[in-house]
Amino acid sequence: MGKVTGFLEFERKDESYIPVNKRLKHYKEFTIPLEEQELKKQGGRCMDCGIPFCHSGCPLGNLIPDFNDMVYKGRWKEAAKILHETNNFPEFTGRLCPAPCEEACVLGINADPVSIENIEKNIVEKAFEEGWIKACPPEHRTGKTVAIIGSGPSGLAAAQQLNRAGHLVTVFERDAKIGGLLRYGIPDFKLEKSIIDRRLAVLEEEGIVFKPNSHVGVTISIETIKNDFDALVLCGGATMRRSIPIKGAHLRGVYQAMDFLKQNNERVDGIEKNKHPILATDKKVIVIGGGDTGSDCIGTSNRQGAQSVINFEILGKPTINRPKNQPWPYWPMRLRTSSSHKEGVERVFSISTKEFLGDARGNLIGLITSQVEWITHPSGRKELKEVPNTEQQWDCDMVFLALGFTGPEKTLIEQLGLKTDLRGNVQTTLDKYTTSVRGVFAAGDMRRGQSLIVWAISEGRQAAYHVDAFLQGSSHLPLKHEESDLPRVG
Repeated sequence: MGKVTGFLEFERKDESYIPVNKRLKHYKEFTIPLEEQELKKQGGRCMDCGIPFCHSGCPLGNLIPDFNDMVYKGRWKEAAKILHETNNFPEFTGRLCPAPCEEACVLGINADPVSIENIEKNIVEKAFEEGWIKACPPEHRTGKTVAIIGSGPSGLAAAQQLNRAGHLVTVFERDAKIGGLLRYGIPDFKLEKSIIDRRLAVLEEEGIVFKPNSHVGVTISIETIKNDFDALVLCGGATMRRSIPIKGAHLRGVYQAMDFLKQNNERVDGIEKNKHPILATDKKVIVIGGGDTGSDCIGTSNRQGAQSVINFEILGKPTINRPKNQPWPYWPMRLRTSSSHKEGVERVFSISTKEFLGDARGNLIGLITSQVEWITHPSGRKELKEVPNTEQQWDCDMVFLALGFTGPEKTLIEQLGLKTDLRGNVQTTLDKYTTSVRGVFAAGDMRRGQSLIVWAISEGRQAAYHVDAFLQGSSHLPLKHEESDLPRVG
């Protein structure tokens, strides 16, 4: 390592944010980057630990100590090359990943872990700034054609890998622009869409064909796709949203979080196509669900000028430090406070919504909750129980349901006659990403269920290897063979 004692000499430093009152006035990213000299020190905190457990934490198997070392030495171009060997889109993961690699960092046993995610983001931004990221079309074409359905991170990763192998790749996307949930689910203050467009320009120059406004199975028949392409990769995500089956769920003012976020992203993009816009302006907002999507609703509501924002979470309040039953290097279920939380929200834990209340015109005016507790049985099974005499009425006129996703939509699955697993995901072989129909593969959330962007990219890369081997008999694309036994977030 460049600085063997760096972890003893340098403290962890993270990017700072512009003040809340300023950043709430716009939807642009609001981080203040560290100076280059400070970033070098942060890279120098990476220990010569012998066994880099960060590899186990990262689904992509990023070569983290290697690029940290290059950053410390100021060799940014080499760092960018190392980073891109395992990660097609570090500009996405460097902004959006919850960084399981940092939770597995050896330094994190008794100190602040290395700021791996921030280093990653700065490497790729430096690479774009210096013009090191250029299109690399394949030297030879195989003549084989591959259709990829879905343009989220798994679809884009599979597309780039298969294009590198020389195949002719076409990506179909039902929405108006390419990017999937990166485009329509992630607010611009976390990921400005110019970041996506910058990378898409490179992919198009490499020869990948993108077809937005192309809803396979609806506006384009699946038979046409099967006839025109040698292989098909399903990367449509897990987009079936979980609802809350209680009285009043139909009331005007109760919305799915993704409807709210997509509308706002379109609005920021200059597109206003909804006759009934969902706006939190001057509303008393309650967000049900304490995950990332709920956090995004909080940040968006505050930017729209909500009167108040409250966040409900059915689980108990986690501890700030690692729970005793989740020691290093396991992913800990600890309390996480996002930048959106810091912008203004009341967080309420161990609470369950029992009923939505409406007026005579069908408008939401409030809801009723009760406190809950989780009982752990001797067998380890957990049971949710309502705490007696804890009912409470809350005034609100807008609720966002951020309850996660139950699995992929069924249209293509049924049209192709694919087998599904017990959770409704596309069933594939464990090691080859092949479905029950020859020539059809699946990757990402459509295969594994709702998960992380870093897992989606990993799945797209692995699926590409097996598609290439199917088409050519073997593949020279990289394949991450090792799979950690450690539980991973997502």
